[in-house]
Order: sequence, then C-alpha cells, then structure tokens
Amino acid sequence: MDKLSGAAKSGVKTPSPGPRNPGIDLLRGLSILLVLLHHIGLRLPLRHGVLAGYVPLFVLNAINYNGYESVFVFFVISGFLITGNALRRWGGLGRLDARAFYARRFARIVPCLLVLLLVLSVLHGLGVHDYLIQRQGQTLPRALLAALGLHLNWYEGHHGYLPGNWDVLWSLSIEEVFYLGFPLVCLLVRRTWLLVPLLSVLALSLPWTHAALAGNEIWQEKAYLPGMAAIAAGVLGAWLAWHWQPRQRWAIRAWIEAGCLGLAAILLIEPWLWPALRDACLLLLTVSVMCLLVGLQWRQAAGPWLPWRGLDWLRSFGRLSYEIYLSHMFVVMGLVRVFHACGGDMRWGVLWYLPAVPLCWLLGAGVARAISLPGERWLGAWLGKPRAPARLAMPGAASGEKA
Repeated sequence: MDKLSGAAKSGVKTPSPGPRNPGIDLLRGLSILLVLLHHIGLRLPLRHGVLAGYVPLFVLNAINYNGYESVFVFFVISGFLITGNALRRWGGLGRLDARAFYARRFARIVPCLLVLLLVLSVLHGLGVHDYLIQRQGQTLPRALLAALGLHLNWYEGHHGYLPGNWDVLWSLSIEEVFYLGFPLVCLLVRRTWLLVPLLSVLALSLPWTHAALAGNEIWQEKAYLPGMAAIAAGVLGAWLAWHWQPRQRWAIRAWIEAGCLGLAAILLIEPWLWPALRDACLLLLTVSVMCLLVGLQWRQAAGPWLPWRGLDWLRSFGRLSYEIYLSHMFVVMGLVRVFHACGGDMRWGVLWYLPAVPLCWLLGAGVARAISLPGERWLGAWLGKPRAPARLAMPGAASGEKA
C-alpha cells in the first residue's frame, strides 16, 4: 500500500488544508495568459508591429509563441493538483475511490464543455464563418463525437485543424483519457514501489514519444502519449511533495529557483536550446514545472507567506484558467474581425491586445459564475460524494484548488 507522510507515520498531526497556493495560481495565470497571447499572436503578430523597433525579437516571439508549451505546463499542474487532492482525501493512491474520483472530474469538466459545444453547434448551423466546419472529411456530428468521445486530438491529426474554438479541446481529450485510466491503474498496481517507476518511465518517455511522431505535424503536437507523459510528471511531483518535506529553507528555494530557471529557459530561449536538446526541450519544461510545483507546495507547508499583491490580477487568471481556456477564442476571433473591419493596420495590432486580455477574463468569470460553479454543485449533489475512508491533509495542500 502507499505509505503515508513521515509526519503521519511519526504521530505528528498533519496540517489541515490551508488557503489556495498563490504560487501555483500565479503559474496557472501565466500559462493561460500565454495561451491567450499565442492565439492573438497567430493573427496579429507583434513582430510585425511598432514594438519590433524597440523590443528584441526573441522577447516578442516569447510573448506570442509559447501557447503549446503552456499547455504542457497545464498538463503538469493538472497531474500535480489532482494527485495531491487524491492523496489528501484517501491517504494513498492505492486507496483511491474511483467512483468519487470520476464523479468529481465529471462535475468539473462537463457543464462548460456541453454549453461550449451547444454554442459552437448553433454558430455552425447559422453559417458564421469563423465557426463553420468545412474542411474535407469533417462534419459537425463527427466533431461533436470526437469532443465528447475524448479523441478530438486524433480527429484533427487525421482530418486537419477544426475552427479555433473547437481546436482548444484537443488537450481536454488527452487529460481526460489519462484520468479515465489513472484510478484503475492505481487500484490494480497499489504498490508504490511499482507505481512510481511506471509513472517515471512514462514521464521520461516524452522526448521519444514526441520525436517518433514527426511525420504528422498536427498529430505530433496533439498525440496522447507526450501529453500523458507531462501529466505523469505532475503526478510524481505530488507524490514527492506528499512523502517528503525538507526542513531547510534553502532547499525549498533551490527547488523553486531551479524550476523557474528551466521554465524561463524554455519560454525565452528555446530556439537556441533546440539544436542541442531537440525534443528533450519538452522534458526540460515538464521536469522544471514539476520542481517548481514541489517547491511551491513545500513553501506553503513551511508557513504563511505573503505573495506580491501586484500580481493578484494574474492569479485571478489562474483561478479561472479552465473557463478562460474554453471561452477565450470567442473574444480573440471577435476582436480580430473588428480589427480587419477597421482597416487592419498590423503596425498597431498591439493595441488590440489591450482589450483582449481583460475581456477574456470577464468572459471567463461570467462562465464560472453562470455555468461552472452552479453546474459543478448540482452535478456533485446529483452524483453523490461517497465519504472518503481517511481525510489526511497533504502538507501545505491548497483547499479548493482544481485542475
């Protein structure tokens, strides 16, 4: 069976769940912001605007073209938070309650997803250009089946990209397929000495599984195994944070700083690292994010800390990351349409970024209030929440954090 934390084994009272981890919310906020800027940048690239004369090109590219990397950051965060919550509720992955696990995932994911698919279907039926499924071999019923059947990534890999608002669902297909199998594997394997090596092999396979798919650009980006490898890195990070808490502050800082350094290297200078590391750049990214998350969790457990209030706006993006991810393309496509209707001077495209960011936040907040929160409460009550056999607090666990 999974072992409990050292504090639990020694009889020391484990800390009760505290407030949300501000560092993790900040990382999620940065990631969703980079996804948003990426989707604007594909249509209004900063390198073609007035900033190109004042800001180094690698900085502008870092702002515009880290959306794919940011999705892998989300994969690691998702594995970390969901595993941490499972450890806190059941005390070990071998004691995970599969029914309760699936119910929580269903209640979290389904309300927003169903509403999004309904809206996209209506827009397609009305013939709205940016939402019309019209590639050869693609149809609305088949796209709906792919989204609900968790293989939209495979569908795009074989039939080409879907319109932007559909396309974002590729990552959801990978995540939820992983979490369909995760409880079953945990309950079948049970033994930590076997489960951790299996997850480690999956996490470390990322460069090879990604490189092996080079013949199909879309499928290489969106295949199951590379994304699952990133999620596995997050699972391992949560397991490590649960079982070990260093006493020295310098050790915690070292993990955080190493994670930040690796993450910054990928986001800022990946083009220069690629000739040497190639597909291992993604492994450097996922391992760096795992180290950062572990360090942030340990920092939370070490005692109260006051994050810089000036970044609260970015943390709020992190708290709404799922809702913003699903809805932001409505804002992006709308503003790009208005931009072209107003003459479309690419030199001043940067000005259209200014309303896009707050509008995406507002739409995400509205979706959370009107759909996510009430839908999750209703589904949670309807599906029922079986009582966990043991509610042990993960050291420094962030109550209420959701992936």
